[in-house]
Amino acid sequence: MKVLVAIKRVVDPYVKIRVNRDGTGVETNNVKMAMNPFCEIAVEEAVRLKEAGIAEEVVVVSAGDSLCQEQLRTALALGADRAIHIDTENNLEPLTVAKLLKAVMEKEQPGLVLLGKQSIDSDNNQVAQMLAALTGRPQGTFASKVVVEGDAVTVTREVDGGLETLALKLPAIISTDLRLNEPRYASLPNIMKAKKKPMDSVQPADLDVAITRHQEILSVSPPPERAGGVQVASVAELVDKLKNEAKVI
Repeated sequence: MKVLVAIKRVVDPYVKIRVNRDGTGVETNNVKMAMNPFCEIAVEEAVRLKEAGIAEEVVVVSAGDSLCQEQLRTALALGADRAIHIDTENNLEPLTVAKLLKAVMEKEQPGLVLLGKQSIDSDNNQVAQMLAALTGRPQGTFASKVVVEGDAVTVTREVDGGLETLALKLPAIISTDLRLNEPRYASLPNIMKAKKKPMDSVQPADLDVAITRHQEILSVSPPPERAGGVQVASVAELVDKLKNEAKVI
């Protein structure tokens, strides 16, 4: 079985985000970038399936400019076999990403597609669901456990009331949650080996996908600064402030 994993390049989660001067987005110049943490979990799960003898090949794909190749090489160092870079300078919307992945799926014919449930920059949580709708494949979102047996996969997912277990027929699409696994670190030998692993580069036009925009960002601004807290002398004063100032009770 072939496993296809979609990954995204984002600002490192440990970097303090700053809005750029013109208010059109966040500052990315000279800012450390990394693979989206949820995508790391998807890569780790795919590699574990390969180590268990369930998957024969792990293919990673990412859409963006040439800098995305850095994160693709990281995925190769973590255990993926080859990479596909969809080269585009455009800022892609979730629906466009789903269409690009659909075209890649039609070419690669994977038995399982893994994606992070959302990216930490836009937090849309849409691509996996849109991809399932476009391809007509069964989906399991927010997976905290994945078990592949034969031509079926069992997905345990977190819901408001607890845990839900789904049985899906392969090929299927799964988005990963935080508690699915703990990603490994790439070793130096594997980082060196990753440089020699194959990476194909394609254009959206090669996949017969037109880049269109349906949304416009009007402005981006940082959240307002929080006011400092105050100390109260008694429970009665606390209740009074919650009732009359905060108006939460």
